[in-house]
Amino acid sequence: MKVAVVGVTGMVGEVMLKVLKERHFPVTELIPVASEKSVGKIISFKDKDYQVVSLATAVSMKPDIALFSAGGETSLEWAPKFAEIGTTVIDNSSAWRMDLNKKLIVPEINAKSLTKSDKIIANPNCSTIQMVMALAPLHKKYKIKRIVVSTYQSISGTGVKAIKQLENELAGIKGEMAYPYPIHKNALPHCDVFEENGYTKEEMKLVRETQKILDDKSISVTATAVRIPTSGGHSEAVNVAFETDFDLTDVRQILDNTPGVVVQDNTDVNMYPMPIYAHGKDDVFVGRIRRDESQPNTLNLWIVSDNLRKGAATNTIQIAEYLVKHQLV
Repeated sequence: MKVAVVGVTGMVGEVMLKVLKERHFPVTELIPVASEKSVGKIISFKDKDYQVVSLATAVSMKPDIALFSAGGETSLEWAPKFAEIGTTVIDNSSAWRMDLNKKLIVPEINAKSLTKSDKIIANPNCSTIQMVMALAPLHKKYKIKRIVVSTYQSISGTGVKAIKQLENELAGIKGEMAYPYPIHKNALPHCDVFEENGYTKEEMKLVRETQKILDDKSISVTATAVRIPTSGGHSEAVNVAFETDFDLTDVRQILDNTPGVVVQDNTDVNMYPMPIYAHGKDDVFVGRIRRDESQPNTLNLWIVSDNLRKGAATNTIQIAEYLVKHQLV
C-alpha cells in the first residue's frame, strides 16, 4: 500500500502521519509530498526516514492512495493527475466538496456510498464534520427542519501563521498577522472570506455541506462562525428544530450509542465538553443537551471536537481505512 501525504509539512499533514501510525494503517511505502521549497527535507515515519518529493515526482511513483491537505488550488490542479493514473485521492480542501460528481464523506454516516470508481473523494470542513456526527442519528429519528449554529473555532484552523500570531501577542512581540486584528483577548466573527450574501465562506460551508452529507436539501441551516484564541479544538452551539417531538432521555441514549460520539453531560458536576478535553482525541463530544423552551420540538447542543483530528486528519484516514477494508483501492 503506497500512500502519498500531500502537504506533509503542514499542520494537518503532520497530524496525518501521527494518525496513520496510531491506527496502524497498512503503509508499505510512504511518499511525503510538499511544495518545492520543502523538497529534499527528511520526514521520519515509523522509525524510517523519507525524503520529501514534489507533486510531479509523487505522480510518477503511482501511489495507491493520496491524502491531500495542501489547499484548494493545489487540489484542483493535481488531484485529477493522480486520479488519471489510478490513485484514489482523499482531499481535505474545499476544492471538490460541492462538486456534484464527487462524494463528501463522513465514514460513520455515508461511507457506504463509496465505490471503486470514486477516485477523488472530498473530506468535509472540520466544523461540519463534528456537527453532522452528532446530528445524523437524530435526523434519522426525528427529521431535522432547521439548524442554527454558532461556532467558536480554534486558530489552528487557520494554520501555523495564526498560531505564531497568538504566540507573538502573548509574548508582546510585533510580527506577521494572520488576521486583520489581534486574536489574544479577542473573538473575531470572521472565518474565511466574506461572500456576497454577507456570510463568510466558513458559514456557508456549514449550510451546503450539511445538506449534502445528510442528503437532504430541505434542511435549513444558518451559521455564524467565530475565531477564538484557543490553540486546538472547535466548539459549536447548535440549536436544532425537528419535525417530531423528542424525549431528552432518548436523545442522550441515541448519542451514547453513536460510534465516534461521546456524551459529556452532567451539569451537577460541571461536566460538559471543552477543547482542552477534546485535544488529541478522535471523538466528537456532546453536552449541554437541553430542550429549547422558546418553541416546540427544538433541541440545544454543545458540540466540541479536535479540528485537526476528526475535523481533518482522522476523518481522511478513516475514509482510507474503509476503502482498504472493502477492497475499493
